[in-house]
Amino acid sequence: MNGGTLSVVATPIGNLEDMTLRALRTLKECDVIYAEDTRVISKLLARYEIKKPLQRLDAATEEKKAGEIIERLEAGEHVVYVSDAGTPGVSDPGARLVAHVRAQSPSMRIEAIPGASALTALLSIAGLESTGFTFLGFLPHKKGRQTALKEIAASALPTIVYESPHRIEKLLGEAKALGIRTITIGRELTKVHEEVVSGTPEDIEAHFREHSDRLRGEFVVILIP
Repeated sequence: MNGGTLSVVATPIGNLEDMTLRALRTLKECDVIYAEDTRVISKLLARYEIKKPLQRLDAATEEKKAGEIIERLEAGEHVVYVSDAGTPGVSDPGARLVAHVRAQSPSMRIEAIPGASALTALLSIAGLESTGFTFLGFLPHKKGRQTALKEIAASALPTIVYESPHRIEKLLGEAKALGIRTITIGRELTKVHEEVVSGTPEDIEAHFREHSDRLRGEFVVILIP
């Protein structure tokens, strides 16, 4: 391997204590941190008394700044990339950056520093007995949404999606119309108001009608046809 190292570091999805020792060491040892939002990562760095140069790299600037990062790597620097929460590249920026580095500097070292992910967090406490699943990230808001939902309903495997508080009720109605049998929802995982509910679409709708104040936060949804 020649040059520097690009470390793709997973960060907490809520609870700031969910940092691995390796992730903390990597943040302390790197030369520069590129972040989806520097304001978000600054809170985490302050929690662990880490001071490093910060640069913003979000979905809109990912390809544009890839060249800048490649120059740093070729100069021998240790560059870290973090998204706002969880594992970069999983419904977050990071994948295009890594693809550019691999394409333009194939000998460069790229390492994963694994950690928190909302996807695996919910899977670990859902009690899902399945040999596999499909992960779709965020469903399309409009174009392609109905097609994706019909594919979910016809699938032999459970499907996991992320959803916003603005569309979670809409998703429940769509799931009911398509005959989805069981839904498990993880809300605000690892945070103070963490909640996991499971049942039919009708059960979940009734739950949120009774607790309308809980229609907020980050949602991970498992749909079982």
